[in-house]
Amino acid sequence: MSTASPATSPVPEEAARGPVPPPVAVDGTLPDKRDYLLRQSAIARSLGSPFVGDVLTAARRQLSRAPALEATIADWPGDPAASAMSLRLNAGLHALARRGTFPDLSGLYAGQHRDFDRAIGEALERGEHMLLVWMGHPTQTNEVRRSSAFMAALAVLASRYGLPFELLEIGASAGLNLFVDRYAHNLGGRMFGQPESPLQLAPQWQGPPPPQADVRIAAARGADLRPMRLDDPHTRERLMSYVWPGDEVRSECLHRAMLLARDSAPPVDRANAVSWLAERLAQPQAAGTVRVVQHSMVLQYLPEDELAATRETIWAAGRRATPERPLARMGLEWNRGRSAVMLCMTHWSGGPGDGQRVILAQCHPYGASIEWNGLPATGGQT
Repeated sequence: MSTASPATSPVPEEAARGPVPPPVAVDGTLPDKRDYLLRQSAIARSLGSPFVGDVLTAARRQLSRAPALEATIADWPGDPAASAMSLRLNAGLHALARRGTFPDLSGLYAGQHRDFDRAIGEALERGEHMLLVWMGHPTQTNEVRRSSAFMAALAVLASRYGLPFELLEIGASAGLNLFVDRYAHNLGGRMFGQPESPLQLAPQWQGPPPPQADVRIAAARGADLRPMRLDDPHTRERLMSYVWPGDEVRSECLHRAMLLARDSAPPVDRANAVSWLAERLAQPQAAGTVRVVQHSMVLQYLPEDELAATRETIWAAGRRATPERPLARMGLEWNRGRSAVMLCMTHWSGGPGDGQRVILAQCHPYGASIEWNGLPATGGQT
């Protein structure tokens, strides 16, 4: 599976520490938030999707045809990049095209014509109400290829502890990344998971392979403010709309993962990340298991106070860890400058070196490639 390589960055950060302030012009004014559509357009092109780039560029040109939507975007609270504002609009347009709501828009997405302004302009004008609904919900990407990064991190933990795992995921959405052991992962030439799985994942790999280890999942559970039910066909269609049009690899991976998990997906509770995590980590941990908190592309959505509370909850649980009941945290998140996605891990077992963050890899935002660090260097506390 191949796609554009992620941008490189020397900044070894685990994740965005809250919203990144928007740039300020020389005269002190803030940028027009409508122009974030153009920024995301450029990002889409750099990641190998010129079609999405053209969609968002046309949407910026035609935005005045949907006055309420334009006002929503212009007055967007907080950082539009951290809240994926442009991707919400892109997904809403994709959903309209998939449903055939506007034939001209569906024809554009099917490659029948190239008049972006005509088709996008009509969709903005006539589909404004539906697009406003999409703008009110955070993205639900369920990028299952990110689970290969998690599997690599679990291999590191398995080689250290030799114990099965209890996974706890915040921002789990439909729970597809809790199914990590049900997929086949080719990581630098080493196989993990289920070799005969219908979903075969092989990210572009740079560096040595992760340690060969037996990764066993004893239990898995997640939480999300708006959990997605895979037995609902509207949910499955919604998830497919978040995949960029024309990206057949991502579409096929998501389709296969949803088929695998539709009838037996790990439970995902409707709950706030802070309270849910505090409750789960306070419950007794079975001896002989590693409890792992995992998250991917979720910290950017947490308010600063919730982010701090989540971090402290994990650290408090880490201070209670023992060799028989270790705790770990693994996250796949943007760095502070949103220039690279880092796979980082922290673990505790009641011994020296506890709580040191290790930067395991830099990853493509959608999991298409992994730049593995080999023997990771230790970092500071998270």
